[in-house]
Amino acid sequence: MELIRPGTHYDFIGMKKITLWVSTLAILVTIGSILYHGGLRNGVDFAGGAVIQVKFSKPVNISEVRSALETSGSKEAVVQSLGGENEFLIRVEKSLEDIDAIAKAIQSALQEQFKERTPDIQSVQVVGPLVGKDLKQKAAWAVVLSMLGIMIYIAFRFHKFSYGLGGVVSLFHDIAVTYGAISVLNLEYNLSLMAVVLTVIGFSINDTIVIFDRVRENMKKMKRTDLVTVFNESINECLGRTILTTGTVMLSVLILFFFAGQVLHEFTIALIVGIVTGTYSTVYIASPVVLFWEEHITSKRKIR
Repeated sequence: MELIRPGTHYDFIGMKKITLWVSTLAILVTIGSILYHGGLRNGVDFAGGAVIQVKFSKPVNISEVRSALETSGSKEAVVQSLGGENEFLIRVEKSLEDIDAIAKAIQSALQEQFKERTPDIQSVQVVGPLVGKDLKQKAAWAVVLSMLGIMIYIAFRFHKFSYGLGGVVSLFHDIAVTYGAISVLNLEYNLSLMAVVLTVIGFSINDTIVIFDRVRENMKKMKRTDLVTVFNESINECLGRTILTTGTVMLSVLILFFFAGQVLHEFTIALIVGIVTGTYSTVYIASPVVLFWEEHITSKRKIR
């Protein structure tokens, strides 16, 4: 199967000035949104609290559930419908009281208020504030160390610092844009979305390494050709593979988005953004960074 005909020559690198402004705008939006919201909207995993999933035997209006929780004293509880009138997710976050007691009080209130509709508590997740803080710190370290490890790996693999730098800058871009989408859309940042960020890192760097490998091969074949042409040629040669890989992954994520239910919506939205920016950054961030370093730093050192 041949999506891209041999001999195709799109000038990807020629668009780097435009894409630089696009990326700069995206990162500024990310910073502005996070400052405006006062940080990400941390979920129970990081902020501490309780999540209760309840299913009723008969349809229940979401306002009735909220009213029952207010009557029980849980005014800060957030109720979310899980795609129907029978199943709900109840969240209580950042409470100074005993979280276990709050979870039990909510269960008792629901069972008392909806006796005839038989509320079935399907799951109760309780995370203390200290545990949430510890998880948040470990999640941040996971991102930082993964980026550092990738930079070292690429630099050793290609024997050039510029390649490692290009890979890490593109990853920083992907993480920033993904977090920006989480903030702008006011998604709940929890361990699931943390997993999305790490997935995006792996997805993006895989595509970057494939293109860098092709660049290394072409540099041996095209010794008298300038580096910009080598990069453009390499990206064009990998274009069919990139479309197939990204398209297959995107198709799977879209199926989850439309058919997996409300619970996975935030997860899949963040993943869709991450896949798009991960593919974009390989071409328009990683490659231009390598070219800039080689043309303005490495070349000057050789002249000296």
